[in-house]
Amino acid sequence: MSQPTAPETLGSLTDETPIDPNSKKAKAITGRSPMQIALGRLMRDKIAVVCAIVILFFIIVAVFAPWINKFFGVDTETVFPSQYLDILGGGMPLEGPPNNGFDPDHPFGIAPQTADDNLAYWVEGCRTSLTIAALATLFASVLGVTIGLLAGFLGGIVDKVLSFFIDLFLTVPFLLAALTLAPILNERFNTADSYVTIQKFSLIGVLAVFGWMGTARLIRGEVLSLREREFVQAARVLGMPTSRVLLKELMPNLAAPIIISVSLMLPAFVAAEAGLAFLGIGVTSGASWGQTISKAVKYFEQYPLYLWEPLIGVVLLVLSLNLLGDAIRDALDPKTRR
Repeated sequence: MSQPTAPETLGSLTDETPIDPNSKKAKAITGRSPMQIALGRLMRDKIAVVCAIVILFFIIVAVFAPWINKFFGVDTETVFPSQYLDILGGGMPLEGPPNNGFDPDHPFGIAPQTADDNLAYWVEGCRTSLTIAALATLFASVLGVTIGLLAGFLGGIVDKVLSFFIDLFLTVPFLLAALTLAPILNERFNTADSYVTIQKFSLIGVLAVFGWMGTARLIRGEVLSLREREFVQAARVLGMPTSRVLLKELMPNLAAPIIISVSLMLPAFVAAEAGLAFLGIGVTSGASWGQTISKAVKYFEQYPLYLWEPLIGVVLLVLSLNLLGDAIRDALDPKTRR
């Protein structure tokens, strides 16, 4: 008589694979939490590991941007740009690409017309993109999780009102809202001394305000299912306050959907920041990959490297975040056979 089978616990086990209680695989999963099992799946995914390394590289660049620029001896400030440019030749660089070889003083070359160091702007642009995307993701996640929790758990009129606001914000096209609000905010504060900082926080606000609805819907759906479970019903019967039920009972069970939501929201905000800067309504003062791409488009035939440098940065970062997000979603899905 064959031994009974057990549901899949690790990626290598399937519903058709008998589990020997004395086997190494059975011992490996003994006492492991679902998050530990998911992490094990993730570590066995080579694509996810490579993407995590790429993302870690960009995070290191963003965090240590001033020191990296100092190490290479580059800066975003250019003094006397005319000495680096061929004024009669269309403002192209006198040294380095596109007309000359590698310039050790400017490893990524310099920008036409302005003589800005491309490496310094690339590093600072990475910092700008990750900072804006991370903060917007944080604010949007907190707002979405809070509204989703309250709507799903309280139900009734609260759920109807909050669901109405979710649907209302979903009807507003994000690009239209950004095109409308960003210029208004920029014009309102364009005379302030901290205009660059205000501009960044304005963009973070626009991204967060119009980016929380997907998270709220996801969390609401999960809570509607979880609130009928025995452990939640027991907590309510025991007279636990609503705040404790939400934070102590429901939140630990929402870790997986929250992680998935964040992992998918972050690359969307990185791409949105670059796209808005390209359109001239995002970060227009200071370094930004999108702004650099906008400037480099007209020099593509003469100086393609000027365009490819920020473009490769955006593509690599967004692609790595998306692939890692997909891998996290698969690793947290108990039905996925890896």
